[in-house]
Amino acid sequence: MVTLDKIVQFAKSTGFIYQGSELYGGLANTWDYGPLGSLLKKNVKDAWIQKFQRETEYNVLVDTSILLNTEVWKASGHLGGFSDPLTECKACNQRYRADQLIESFDSNVNADGWSTDQMYDYILEHKVKCPNCGAHDFLPIRKFNMMFETHQGVVKEQADQIYLRPETAQGIFINFKNIQRTTRKKVPFGICQVGKSFRNEITPGNFVFRTREFEQMEMEFFVKPGTELEWFSYWKAFCMDWLLQLGLSAKHLTFDDHKPEALSHYSNATTDIKFEFPWGSDELWGIASRTNFDLNAHQVASSQNLEYLDPETNEKYLPFVIEPSVGVERLILAFLIDAYDEETLESGDIRQVLRLHPKLAPYKVAILPLVKKLHAEKAKEIHKLLSKYFDVVYDETQNIGKRYRRQDAIGTYLCVTVDHDTESLESVTVRNRDTMAQERIQISDLRNYIEEKINY
Repeated sequence: MVTLDKIVQFAKSTGFIYQGSELYGGLANTWDYGPLGSLLKKNVKDAWIQKFQRETEYNVLVDTSILLNTEVWKASGHLGGFSDPLTECKACNQRYRADQLIESFDSNVNADGWSTDQMYDYILEHKVKCPNCGAHDFLPIRKFNMMFETHQGVVKEQADQIYLRPETAQGIFINFKNIQRTTRKKVPFGICQVGKSFRNEITPGNFVFRTREFEQMEMEFFVKPGTELEWFSYWKAFCMDWLLQLGLSAKHLTFDDHKPEALSHYSNATTDIKFEFPWGSDELWGIASRTNFDLNAHQVASSQNLEYLDPETNEKYLPFVIEPSVGVERLILAFLIDAYDEETLESGDIRQVLRLHPKLAPYKVAILPLVKKLHAEKAKEIHKLLSKYFDVVYDETQNIGKRYRRQDAIGTYLCVTVDHDTESLESVTVRNRDTMAQERIQISDLRNYIEEKINY
């Protein structure tokens, strides 16, 4: 598998991901998505919306506010309980999440569900060393709330303290009644959302795997109590199938079902889809059966009735919820790691190729004039024609072989070459990224040909 350092270097050199604020020396744990990264990010989100909302009869799409009334976070438990166990090395003052410190010390230990006392006792008993300085002298563990604070209002002294949302889910829960009423959806149904979230992580890192600003693709799927575990199994398989359909290797993906003692207080079933990253197997996607915890919490705190009236039985109940939640950045990192390849050709040359699924490829097609002076005008006509339907790039610099290699490296799926026969035959040469095979295609057939190739 490719190393993380190589992926970071590749992402920067090709225009996928840059260091945030690099011109001014950077800002730790911030990342800017360049021309290729922006398109990849858009394609990942579009593919998720297509599969989870557009092609699924049960689900609708929303876009809720980043800033919410503080009472939302009190009711959901985020103000009182959304915290990580923080410990600090007395020698170098470096801070760590205690559970991650323990698990990095011994990968066979899972500290999920441990109390702060249990974690601190383990650190002392096993003389866990500070990864930064090697000392094994830590301060007692305390809870650290991860929500970013800000203020609403013109004058800070008079402003209300509010928070940037640490997840997109609560915007869905507080709109449950509005959405159900206006869409007339019957349980079971789901509400999908893609949006920014913010968490003041203690130990962000591993490139874009864990960041303080990130995008989530979340769905809250509302079901009748008693049916939730069936739907949990359904969406668990659905999520895995989607990853496999988009090209992630099955050998790099596993389910990690949480044991009953490790479940969150609101959950009666949780699993993580884990991916084999360069540093080891780590969480890619969380899928949880959240019972009716959130709706009940908001019903109590708001004094508003959020019960659903079943039109078939006239029964009233608070639906249970299945929540698949995945970070866009983590998916992008997984796709880049899995797709990156260095292939040795018969000539002995190394071909760098990014084997992204065509749906995810930043550019579906590159338009290449074989000889700039002779073929550029026609190539630009074809570029203008195809850019109405696809993300297309035009490239006329260096010889055709180098241009093929450049497009292979950034994942472009097809290369359309305008050559000496194009004018007379009204056709072009189309080259496939993965096989390097070439076909002669009529210009009039190009759009249908490309759509067929990228939508498999």
